[in-house]
Amino acid sequence: MFHAIDSRQRVSADYDWTLMWAALLLVGVGFVMVYSASIATAEAGRHTGYQPAYFLVRHGIYVLAGVMMGLIAFQVPTRVWQQYSAYLFILGAALLVLVLIPGVGREVNGSQRWLSLFVFNLQPSEFMKLAVVIYAADYTVRKAAHLDSFRRGFLPMLMVMLLVGALLLLEPDFGAFAVITAIAMALLFLGGMNWRLFAGLIALLVAGFVALIWSSPYRLQRVVGFMDPWSDPYGKGYQLSHALIAFGRGEWLGVGLGASVEKLFYLPEAHTDFLLAVIAEELGFAGVTVVVVLFAWVVARAFFIGRQAANLDRYFSSLTAQGVGVWLGVQAVINMGVNMGLLPTKGLTLPLMSFGGSGLAANCIAVAILLRIDWENRQMMRGIAV
Repeated sequence: MFHAIDSRQRVSADYDWTLMWAALLLVGVGFVMVYSASIATAEAGRHTGYQPAYFLVRHGIYVLAGVMMGLIAFQVPTRVWQQYSAYLFILGAALLVLVLIPGVGREVNGSQRWLSLFVFNLQPSEFMKLAVVIYAADYTVRKAAHLDSFRRGFLPMLMVMLLVGALLLLEPDFGAFAVITAIAMALLFLGGMNWRLFAGLIALLVAGFVALIWSSPYRLQRVVGFMDPWSDPYGKGYQLSHALIAFGRGEWLGVGLGASVEKLFYLPEAHTDFLLAVIAEELGFAGVTVVVVLFAWVVARAFFIGRQAANLDRYFSSLTAQGVGVWLGVQAVINMGVNMGLLPTKGLTLPLMSFGGSGLAANCIAVAILLRIDWENRQMMRGIAV
């Protein structure tokens, strides 16, 4: 009897259940809210067959596929991810090139970001984020002795990131470029880059982002619309003004699940980029708080797992875990900031929640890798304790 109890306790201690449940809750809440936010769009769309559950069924398939891919990814040891990091990065870059070829890449809303695979569309930039996490973690570990040197430590990574950035900006996908830049810079800093060099690079990046915005009319219009959406509520401020209206209508506890008005063709991309606005309207401040807390917990656990791996001298695993935390955290903050009117409009979805197969699959794989790192940490600590 006592042996059975001890066995159950040992199994339960093998995994970070709080991280797993936080991720599953985000996926579950997203599943419900994607359905709520997409009913009107599905009923009115000819390509959906006028079926209200069209997006629900597709998102359900995406969730199942993402979970299955996550289960497979969990079986892969972190040393294998490190061993093939360069190949994953090259594959991701090749897909970014492929998506830009006329007749191969699929254009939606003025952006050429998708590859049509008949049954579904693949968005390479989502998987590139994962590839950058793994590649940057491996690069930082390999170049640890040279991170104080601009030429030997940072310049090679800079050249690679400029190539990826150029490919993303040609789509254009400025949001993915911002997230990938944040991942690479954060991992170099966490890996021990000289703080003076890092500060100088941050200043350079800020200047570069300002130049990119200033040189592009449509990006500049988005910034202008963000600064004063009510000056042109039917033009450049349309998305943000309706997102703010949704937040205002929700108040503390929301208008009730399914009762959103803004999702009825007022708020564009309600089931993707502006899902949080629908959550705010239907579930209120309480619902948004739950989502924010769940994301905060996932990010906090990622950094805790990373620190634990570093204490065990597993530096690649440490940086990979923290890279996943930076990725999910930065993308969630940007999406929430856009929905709340704190940041200019960007085409970034809410990780683990928004409609979209590529993003959901990449996020599930990232969480699975995080859980694998934690599992390996626990196995190693158990071996040390024994």
